[in-house]
Amino acid sequence: MTPVGAALVLGVGPVQGLGAALARRFAGEGLHVYIAGRSLEKLTLVANSIGDAGGIATPVVADATSETDIANLFEVTTEKLPLELAAYNVDSNLPKPLLETDLDMFTLLWKQNSLGAFLFGREAVKYMLPRQRGTVFFTGATASLRAKPPFTAFAAAKAGVRALAQGMAREFGPQGIHVVHAVIDGVIDGDRARGQFPQFVAAKGQDGLLQPDAIADTYWHLHKQHPSAWTHEIDLRPFKEPF
Repeated sequence: MTPVGAALVLGVGPVQGLGAALARRFAGEGLHVYIAGRSLEKLTLVANSIGDAGGIATPVVADATSETDIANLFEVTTEKLPLELAAYNVDSNLPKPLLETDLDMFTLLWKQNSLGAFLFGREAVKYMLPRQRGTVFFTGATASLRAKPPFTAFAAAKAGVRALAQGMAREFGPQGIHVVHAVIDGVIDGDRARGQFPQFVAAKGQDGLLQPDAIADTYWHLHKQHPSAWTHEIDLRPFKEPF
């Protein structure tokens, strides 16, 4: 398969996770997908699974909070093909009551969520503006819209990502760049959830958790939207999830 363009997904972990599902979906549509994260071992497993399915994926180790790493990541991604879409899928979360939240923890969550999103979004727009086309995704969470203890620090960071996405959409939408903020309102059915709280997963029952491939289908649909009817923000949740 000859790739028709490049896609970048930052925040790729296990094979059974949202980042990997996004990469598989984009590769299945004929894009050369660059997958980035902190673990080369996990990235290689995802890249190999995509290759086995007939797609093309290149793993790149990158720190979302490093300006140098992000700049280099986009240089590698756009070296041969135009950048069609970029997804910031970093979701760093540490639960802690506010009075037990120290400066280091609050700063870490801000850097991995808000700062990383800024660095990623800024670079993505730089490469998309000359062609006046492309989609930038930011994966949000329930906490993007409301803060609930013990996730106050996480919510502050995720709200920053949402504000960044809004500003980018208003600034660059008229120039052809589609900026999407996706609120994932529920637990994703992946390796992390099944490993960390299996009893909760079991209690949710069939289709009680968000399926990564179903989320990826929605992202692709949003990417293909006609510019006369763009979606900026969307919320996704299981039909069983209260809201």
